[in-house]
Amino acid sequence: MSSAFGTSVPPPASAAGPPVFKDRKIQFIEQHILDLCNPDLRENALHELSKNKELCQDLALILWSSFGSIAALIQEVVLIYPVLSPPNVTSAQSTRACNALALLQCVASHPDTRMLFIKAHLPLYLYPFLNTSSKSRPFEYLRLTSLGVIGALVKVDDTKIISFLLSSEIIPLCLRTMEMGSELSKTVATFILQKILLDDLGLDYICTTAERFFAVGRVLGNLVADGPSLRLLKHIIRCYLRLSDNPRACDALRSCLPETLRDATFTSYLHEDLTLRRWLQQLLHNIQGPRAPIQGGGGF
Repeated sequence: MSSAFGTSVPPPASAAGPPVFKDRKIQFIEQHILDLCNPDLRENALHELSKNKELCQDLALILWSSFGSIAALIQEVVLIYPVLSPPNVTSAQSTRACNALALLQCVASHPDTRMLFIKAHLPLYLYPFLNTSSKSRPFEYLRLTSLGVIGALVKVDDTKIISFLLSSEIIPLCLRTMEMGSELSKTVATFILQKILLDDLGLDYICTTAERFFAVGRVLGNLVADGPSLRLLKHIIRCYLRLSDNPRACDALRSCLPETLRDATFTSYLHEDLTLRRWLQQLLHNIQGPRAPIQGGGGF
């Protein structure tokens, strides 16, 4: 790798094919990464890199190791803060910021940069986009792309990542999106909640107080009442099923589980997806079974 990029990184693993074509791909990536540090060239560099990020499997490593690249991406994110409230984000501003977010997602997804991303507390820069209430397309685009970054982090089932997200109050932001986002944003936010719950630390966190449990239960119940898509319903059911693993939460679900999950409302979905049917059957079995003894420290 060129010395202009500071710390040396391994050659891109995805740069397969004839040597000439491989060199051109590397040169293409290198040049646009260098352009990130030039304010006059940055917008085009963001566009080209986000559009062609699949060209280089190790783009995350190069971005992290190259001088000024991550700082330039964060600067693009921060520059849009002033127009979040009052809501005045244009489509062009949203697109430019989302291109930067897409490259941050690349860094968050890579196994060699994921924990560096967390240790630098970079997810915190995304939270203002999740705390907005405007439903306009530019805001929804920012919200969905930010959720994509968080979603990339939780896919790997790492308790250290879950611990960071919980300590930085990601749950209220997910619940907010689940209440007012688009169907797609609601789906991604519910997936993030599901992945957090599947970690023992996340389940314990939600079930520590009645306030947290019922806040989650209320939002999940509202999603069910709204008639979710199959994909969203699957995440909802998995969240409920995981909550039923906690004795106190299971006890509470006996009275607060939506009736439409007990009747034939979603029969067509259950015929369509065997995994969903199995999860729902297990959930109903859990809450209808004998009450498990509740040990000290088992939550609210």
